[in-house]
Amino acid sequence: MPNSDLEVRLISIPDNLLDIVYTACRTCYSADGAVEIYENHTNDKDKMLSLIKKVISSGHYSTIEHIQLTFAINNISRAATHQLVRHRHMSFSQKSQRYVKEKGEFDYIIPSAIKANKELCKKFELFMQDTAALYQEFIQNGIKSEDARSILPNATASSIVTSLNLRELIHLANLRLCTRAQLEIRMVVKKMCALVEEKEPWLTEHLVPKCERLGYCDEDNSCGRMKTKNG
Repeated sequence: MPNSDLEVRLISIPDNLLDIVYTACRTCYSADGAVEIYENHTNDKDKMLSLIKKVISSGHYSTIEHIQLTFAINNISRAATHQLVRHRHMSFSQKSQRYVKEKGEFDYIIPSAIKANKELCKKFELFMQDTAALYQEFIQNGIKSEDARSILPNATASSIVTSLNLRELIHLANLRLCTRAQLEIRMVVKKMCALVEEKEPWLTEHLVPKCERLGYCDEDNSCGRMKTKNG
């Protein structure tokens, strides 16, 4: 049955995120040892952020790779997870269609473009109902779920746990918040970024489409939001 209630939870983020990044930044440019820097660092957040932003703006991104974040995501389509898992430096644990049998009419995500067309949306839903019936027929006749899953569409709802470091989250945001990215994956990443920004507001300026970071669009087909690299 249709299930469009995307749910994203931030289930792990360091409480001392700023301390970790600041220590990494200071260690690279200080004669003091990393342990001493961490134990005796300033508690002035403005001073810490000033150094961190300077280091990040210089392209020294290894300093933010020490921050690991974990998200739990429900009601995301297999189409969107296929896009998500293409990103490097991320870890994934996803609901298995091999070991988990779909029961009755499986949950699925209706793309907004299809949902906006009532006639086509109805045909979409009828197709899903027919697919669910055939899937159940396979299962009832002894076909293992690992084989019966072959007919399940990209719209099938899934759940996934993903972990990534802060550098990769920024990279993910730069690519997937672009207006040319598919709407569902944009919404997933937007929710991920918003949850992190609630904890660390200073990251808002980094968790943006790449055109905002670059000052121009480097896509072959620009949406027109920003000027292209060649003007």
